[in-house]
Amino acid sequence: MLHGRTRETAALDQLLAAARTGRSGTLVLRGEAGIGKSVLLDHASRTAEESGMRVLRGTGIEAEGELPFAGLHLMLSGALDRIGALPEAQAGALRSAFGLAPAAGGGDRFLVGLAVLTLLDGLAEERPLLCLVDDAHWLDRESANALLFAARRLNAEPVAVVFASRDDHASAFPAPGLPELRLSGLDFESATALLAEHAAGLPRHARDVVLKEAAGNPLALCELPTAQREEERYASPYGITALPPHSRLLRSFSTNVAALPEPTRALLLVAAAAGSAGLDAVLAATERFGATLDDLEPAEQARLLHLVDGALAFRHPLVRTAVYQGATASRRLAVHRALADALDGRPGGADQRAWHLAAAGTGTDPVAARLLEESAERARARGSSSAVAAAYERAAALTPDDAGRSRRLTAAARAAADAGRLDHAEELAARAVALTDEAADPAAHAAAVLVRAEAADEQGRSRDAYALLAGTAERLLAGPAPDTAGPLLLRAAHAAWHAGDQAALDAASARTAGLRLPGADRVAALARLAAGQHRCDGAAPADGGRAVRELIGAAGESTDDVREAVQLGWWHMFHGDLTAARDLAGALERQCREQGAIGVLGLVQMLLARTQLLLGLHREALATATDGLRTADDTGQARVRVHLATVLAQLAAVRGDEEGCRELTAEALALGIAPGTVHAAGALSLLDLGLGRHAAALDRLMAVVAAPDRQGVIGALPDLVEAAVRHGSPEPGRSALDWYEQHTSAHSRRPWAEAVALRCRALLTRDPEEAEALYARAVRRHQEGAGSAFERARTELLHGEHLRRMRRTGDARARLRSALETFERLGAAPWAERARAELRAGGESLVASGAPAGPLDQLTPQELQVATLAAQGLSNRDIGARLFISPRTAGYHLSNVYPKLGITGRRELTGVGL
Repeated sequence: MLHGRTRETAALDQLLAAARTGRSGTLVLRGEAGIGKSVLLDHASRTAEESGMRVLRGTGIEAEGELPFAGLHLMLSGALDRIGALPEAQAGALRSAFGLAPAAGGGDRFLVGLAVLTLLDGLAEERPLLCLVDDAHWLDRESANALLFAARRLNAEPVAVVFASRDDHASAFPAPGLPELRLSGLDFESATALLAEHAAGLPRHARDVVLKEAAGNPLALCELPTAQREEERYASPYGITALPPHSRLLRSFSTNVAALPEPTRALLLVAAAAGSAGLDAVLAATERFGATLDDLEPAEQARLLHLVDGALAFRHPLVRTAVYQGATASRRLAVHRALADALDGRPGGADQRAWHLAAAGTGTDPVAARLLEESAERARARGSSSAVAAAYERAAALTPDDAGRSRRLTAAARAAADAGRLDHAEELAARAVALTDEAADPAAHAAAVLVRAEAADEQGRSRDAYALLAGTAERLLAGPAPDTAGPLLLRAAHAAWHAGDQAALDAASARTAGLRLPGADRVAALARLAAGQHRCDGAAPADGGRAVRELIGAAGESTDDVREAVQLGWWHMFHGDLTAARDLAGALERQCREQGAIGVLGLVQMLLARTQLLLGLHREALATATDGLRTADDTGQARVRVHLATVLAQLAAVRGDEEGCRELTAEALALGIAPGTVHAAGALSLLDLGLGRHAAALDRLMAVVAAPDRQGVIGALPDLVEAAVRHGSPEPGRSALDWYEQHTSAHSRRPWAEAVALRCRALLTRDPEEAEALYARAVRRHQEGAGSAFERARTELLHGEHLRRMRRTGDARARLRSALETFERLGAAPWAERARAELRAGGESLVASGAPAGPLDQLTPQELQVATLAAQGLSNRDIGARLFISPRTAGYHLSNVYPKLGITGRRELTGVGL
């Protein structure tokens, strides 16, 4: 019977009931050691099995926290025969993760997560599935990432997932976005009932002591009565030091262990240190201490350790901790050495052996360091950057010479950065830098500095990164190997770009040119392009236009590197060729999805969403940016997340969603780094314009234009023009238009850009006839080339307003109706209301106050993605692989799409405009 857990069991029962009806769900149980998490998992397991559900159960093992995918392998050990049914790329990734096959070109941790999702979905086709993970705080990072990736994407599958994690443990189990249930101690009545059940004969005064000491902790209530010595049972409750329950329990378990025979204690210690090493390895190691399997019996009688399915299992993780911490240091070292020897030559035991050798060392150990480095490279092939970092960091500590230690620390730092642990990467790289001598080994020093600076840059400290790179480069230039400064100066140029520091970028350009490096021309072009973004004099935009064309030419038509291809897409966008940028980004997105390369997908979506926004493809931009935010959260890419949030903020501004716009711009404004801050200010200013707050829009945009770093401001200049004119202060608008026209002329000469410039010129023109001619030309230019339907509708709205003021109401109505139709289709409520108001003012009385959205506009971003791929002929399985969802969830979304679009099946999707 579970005392005092009515709320918790009800939550679990509800989760299981939903899974049995095809509604997946996840729950994270959190609480201190002994609070009853494992007991609740047992309850869920029994309930699930009684109702016919399949149960997969796994656990995190402290000793294997650095072994990649160890926890996931343990959980899925009974379903490994299903891997062959997965899509080829997913099957290969999962086999590679488990060491069942070599990884071609390195593993992908996100593809492993997708494989887990598809595997769980396949198992659930047979009968509803419950996945239980105990001690999740001890899971290796790779297993945790894969399981959380899958759990967040469960939707319409009959699958329930429950994680149990200690919240008083140093190794936290972060699970943002998943529902949590925190367990507290039992109330007095429940605690008393539980104690009576387990220690009915306990004297009252001793019972009171236990109740006080346990503080509602169920495990303490069960264990403390049997662990107390007789004299403690009669001690005054005021004479006992109040210890945290888990500390008291450790003492209790340690007391029980100390009472066992020496061979049994040896067997316990080997088992505690062994992690998931097989029983044969454990027994081989225990032979060195004179123990055999027969010595297990006293431990079983004491309910500390038992044999389950051919493996030794501790009754509770605290027993393992008590056994290990209670042993002397020399004893622990000897046990790890024995385990390393026992694992020598055993299939699949190389990684464990390396870590046991490392644990057995008391100083430097070149052999153990080499074996850990080999383990790190095996982890790299499985896509496990965290394990690579851990192994290299420990290998560095065992390395006797400074040069070798620095090299391994640099490798650890690079892997930590790849895993998204930028703070740790910077700290490791700083240690590596301190160990290297610029003069003696400039290449190693430069490599460590590069990693340290990149970590700082990715965290938004681009100025610090530039200072470190440029300063180191200058010292290396004076040394015996000046060529080693080249990569540092190239990276310094990018850091200066990110920091918006034009002077620093110019300095990096001059220095690389002086060195005649192969990439010097690119750095020079980058500096000139940035100057065109930051300065509004006539020469800067013109030179910036030539620079971006040089960057496009230097990049070539295509590249195999996704990151370089994304950069080429940005150059196309700066050049005004939005269609080329969109097409490139779209192709890269398909490539990333087909290959399961979610690690770079966010960078691609950042470009794709921005180009879709600028092209007026608001529905597509919403879908891309929404999915991209989830991608960025999965990968820990803060810069990507901020950029995509500002795309969504712009869309919210168009809709007049003030609360959403402010929420989506908050992080960018708090970070204070352009172009994020500029895009955020632009979104808020567009919101103000739409709501008629012209002074607020003007003030905000003038502050952006006056800022030293105004990267990305070009796109907001037309809004500044309109805000200035409507506020009655046209002069700032004239300056903004001059800058915009210079930039348009230098960079793009695209019809859509010229149309916007003509609209701004018409706004500022005092002559009504000249303004009308400019508006008319602007509308024609909008119709001649790819561009934003929203911007075209804005031009038509302004043209219609102008025509109405000229008393040409018939012509005005045509423009205003066209603008209204576009605004309503885009959901641009404030702008549509402006158009309706103008039509009413022009005598048109029957103007609908909000036409219904089109069928496609009723779809959620995820439904739109699924429907688009289904219209292309992809199966649910293929759609799931592309969108990183399960095939069943793809089918679920389609079942919602059909009634919304008024169709009955997949074949009709091609006729609805997808």
